[in-house]
Amino acid sequence: MRGKVWKFGKNVDTDIIIAARYLNTSDPKELAKHIMEDADPKFYEKMKAGDIIVADDNFGCGSSREHAPIALKEAGIAAVIAPSFARIFYRNAFNMGLPIFELEQVSEISEGDTIKVDMDSGEIVDETTGKSYKFTPIPEFMQELVDSGGLIEFAKKEIAKV
Repeated sequence: MRGKVWKFGKNVDTDIIIAARYLNTSDPKELAKHIMEDADPKFYEKMKAGDIIVADDNFGCGSSREHAPIALKEAGIAAVIAPSFARIFYRNAFNMGLPIFELEQVSEISEGDTIKVDMDSGEIVDETTGKSYKFTPIPEFMQELVDSGGLIEFAKKEIAKV
């Protein structure tokens, strides 16, 4: 995957990702229109499908709502990169098929940079600066979830094998 970087800070909670006032719907397309709205009211209008969020520690903290990764994925966010993720967000992201990557050196990546993520090699290349980084490997099963489009699609494929 390859995309433009959007930077956010520490402790981006699920209410920042998708505010509770929009949880009266479970329609992914409607949720997507409001991602990161409380951090940047024009974010959805500025970002493009394939863009990548790079944040600091503890991304996705707060409630266990699955709406957060659903909304990010539906909006077209290709991936989220941070040094750490709240554990429930981590699992929800993979269950929804949203790739996330743990990388300590996020401070070296700037908003507006173009980065390329290679899940197979475990490498992120900042094409703007030429620097490359190795991210914490994703367990094989979690990669299968992302490749399948999430847990439900993975389960459908497994059932079809039987």
